Amino acid sequence: MSIVTKSIVNADAEARYLSPGELDRIKAFITSGESRLRIAQTLTESRERIVKQAGDRLFQRRPDVVSPGGNAYGEEMTASCLRDMDYYLRLVTYGVVAGDVTPIQEIGLVGAKEMYKSLGTDTGAVAQSVREMKDVATGMMSADDAAEAGAYFDYVVGAMQ
Repeated sequence: MSIVTKSIVNADAEARYLSPGELDRIKAFITSGESRLRIAQTLTESRERIVKQAGDRLFQRRPDVVSPGGNAYGEEMTASCLRDMDYYLRLVTYGVVAGDVTPIQEIGLVGAKEMYKSLGTDTGAVAQSVREMKDVATGMMSADDAAEAGAYFDYVVGAMQ
C-alpha cells in the first residue's frame, strides 16, 4: 500500500482531514516518483543481465548449490533457481514503484521462508542470490538510486534470514 493510500485510509478511519505531516510525506512521495520509476525501469530493462550475472556470482561463491545434492544441481534446477531470482527482482521493482515494502511482503514473502525450508532449500543461498542481484543492479545506478533500490533488496534478504 502506498503512502498516499495509507494516509487516506488512516485519516478516513479517524474521520479527519490529512495532517500537515501526512501531506508532507505524500508530497515527498510524489516528488520522488521520477527517481523511483527510473530505478524500476533500470531493473526491468536489465533483468536478464542482473539475474545472469548474479546467478554466476552465486554459483561461484556457493558451489554447493550447483554440486550434486545442491538445490540448483542440474540444468532444470539451475533454471528454477534463476527463475526464483527473477521473481524476487520483480518484487523489488514493485516495492520501488510503490515506495513501500508492502507489495514485496504481501505478494512474495508471506510463507516463502517456510516453503523453502519445507523443500529443503537453503534460505541462506536464496538470501545470497538477492545480495548478488543487489550488487549487480546497484552497480548500474547512481549512488542515490542505488541507495533507494538497495533498501528493497535488503528487505528481501532480511526476510530470508
